Amino acid sequence: MTTVESSAKGDIRDPSLAEEGVRRIEWAEREMPVIRSIRERFKKDKPLQGVRLAGCLHITTETANLALALRDGGADLVMCASNPLSTQDDVAAALTVEYGIPTYSIKGEDDDTYYKHLHSALDHRPQLTMDDGADLVATIHQKRRELLDTVVGGTEETTTGVIRLKAMAKDGALGYPIIAVNEANTKHLFDNRYGTGQSTLDGITRATNILWAGKNVVVVGYGWCGRGVAMRARGMGAKVIVIEVDPLPALEAVMEGYQVMPMQEASEIGDIFISVTGDIHAIDGHHMEAMKDGAIIANSGHFNVELNIEALAGMAEGRRQVRPFVEEFKMADGRKIFLLGEGRLINLAAAEGHPASVMDMSFANQALCIEHMVLQEKPLAPDVYVVPEEIDQDIARMKLEAVGVQIDELTEEQKKYLSSWDVGT
Repeated sequence: MTTVESSAKGDIRDPSLAEEGVRRIEWAEREMPVIRSIRERFKKDKPLQGVRLAGCLHITTETANLALALRDGGADLVMCASNPLSTQDDVAAALTVEYGIPTYSIKGEDDDTYYKHLHSALDHRPQLTMDDGADLVATIHQKRRELLDTVVGGTEETTTGVIRLKAMAKDGALGYPIIAVNEANTKHLFDNRYGTGQSTLDGITRATNILWAGKNVVVVGYGWCGRGVAMRARGMGAKVIVIEVDPLPALEAVMEGYQVMPMQEASEIGDIFISVTGDIHAIDGHHMEAMKDGAIIANSGHFNVELNIEALAGMAEGRRQVRPFVEEFKMADGRKIFLLGEGRLINLAAAEGHPASVMDMSFANQALCIEHMVLQEKPLAPDVYVVPEEIDQDIARMKLEAVGVQIDELTEEQKKYLSSWDVGT
């Protein structure tokens, strides 16, 4: 790949925060042995030497460790935020000031600044993109189509982003290949389930200081993220209600012992509502009309469109901020409904996102899939691809080794039996 020098400088809140950011990045690295191993190899082998890469991700301590592995692998890297409220400003400062990775990311940035930052990252003329929600890919296809001549591939880490990209591929609109990191077993089985479950409850607890025990918690969507949220809420003593449109996960939720019912019915009894669907208006205006006084609404899906905030605002006679990340909407009948984190990802708006240990595997997938694309002898056709099985297996193996767990191997006899068809009872 032909490379050029980047003149990007980044846009951050406060350069003086960099020292604190470095300390927290180093703390997260302690829990990320797989990324540490990949970084050491990348530093030696330089598989990404000179490749221009733009990453649109949540700018957190864990993301910073991925960025450092990519940089040490030789990538010419710029970063921007994938959500206006998910940035940790000290991390953005550390990446830009201390580590020389231009970062366009300010916590609380308005929508105009958010998209300005996306375009700033794209001014780098990336050959590879790394997305968390597909905003970078969508912007290239909608506003910056001249970049399609130089972009050769990318990765996507979220359920929401994969849904968007598959829709693009189905319509014949996708202009370059994307590896769906979210589909890796070492991503969605752990990051989505255990990471989202823990961090979502963490964010809601920090924002509200509620007691979970005894509350009716309505989990809207029972994918891997919903499974994690439901599991953790039940573990805190909550009575969990699951909302689904797909009969298979709905049946699974029933078998797990949760109540399953239509959203309209749950709206009347829920205390806390958490959306994790990846779809628009999962919690809609007519649901909010039925909610009782004091209901709390939060989103842990990627985009705030999961909640019909416009409808909520239209119903309200008044609204005010009552705590950081808690907005009160007062209805005409005196009821109060509380919206958390502007309807954005509550685990990143009000807390620190997923624990580093689980992000270790997700970001290992990102790093190794980027390397996989660079090393392809023949460019892939535009489409959405699964993570190669050998990458998934290698990451699981490295994680087990890092936590000191050993497993058995099949004997030759067992391998032969599994590959044969003529041996029965």
